[in-house]
Amino acid sequence: MPHVTTKDVKEKFNLTLVSGEEGIGRHIAISDISRPGIEMAGYFMHYPSNRIQLLGKTEVSFFQLLTPKEKEERMMKLCAQDTPVIIISHGMEVPEELIEASNKNSVPVLTTNMPTTRFSSKLTNFLESRLAPTTAVHGVLVDIYGVGVLITGKSGVGKSETALELVKRGHRLVADDCVEIRQEGEDTLVGSAPKLIEHMLEIRGIGIIDIMTLFGASAIRSYKRITLVIELELWDAEKTYDRLGLEEEKMEIINTAITKHTIPVRPGRNLSVIIEVAAMNYRLKRMGVNAAEDFAKRLDDVISQNEENEY
Repeated sequence: MPHVTTKDVKEKFNLTLVSGEEGIGRHIAISDISRPGIEMAGYFMHYPSNRIQLLGKTEVSFFQLLTPKEKEERMMKLCAQDTPVIIISHGMEVPEELIEASNKNSVPVLTTNMPTTRFSSKLTNFLESRLAPTTAVHGVLVDIYGVGVLITGKSGVGKSETALELVKRGHRLVADDCVEIRQEGEDTLVGSAPKLIEHMLEIRGIGIIDIMTLFGASAIRSYKRITLVIELELWDAEKTYDRLGLEEEKMEIINTAITKHTIPVRPGRNLSVIIEVAAMNYRLKRMGVNAAEDFAKRLDDVISQNEENEY
């Protein structure tokens, strides 16, 4: 499972550690961030202590109005056992009561010079990206005319060779053999290559080739949103393949349904051109142009006219 520690956040945003150093390795389980304003007022009934606690000018200025006893009590409750970190924005001075409580409970206190809203936005994006559900799929991911196409199929069916031909035609490789996929939002899957095989492509008979070295930086991408799946399979004479495209097949990845086409492979078929056309046709459908539906409508019109002529 993906995880983030307080140390990761500190290093990512170059934050300053003030106190609670013993807890710098605490795990952050969720991407939600808490602004404990009502907690400063003394209400801890529904305190989301397992979230990152972000204090801005409002929270700190209100805290200064409290009595010494209230300050000590509130900060002890704020530094709960499962609180991963407390961050203070605007580079404000950390209250002594918070430093004492954080050291006692080993809850790290960090500071940033960034404004509260801006830092909250950046931190949320970082956490959602790092904590997103992930999986790995055996296949090839290529950016074709802006469409992220995941090519799948059994080993030896020609996925990598097809990807190489697509790169030669001006498209961009994202990942070969293993595609790491993370869900960055609802119905949003983003694929990338493992660091070990980034920019690499395996061609049987030749071996491993470096696409960036051979074709330049414009031939690769670090990541791409996946919107179309192409499954390659050996031609089966007993199987009936879709010839009109009226029904849209789906493939589910991390609870997200992605449009899928199954393309039979046999000698003489130019797979790279077929996949290229599939990507262009997908874009047209998203723009409201559906050739299969137009053809079906024309066919219905012709049948209706013939029936009328018979009468």
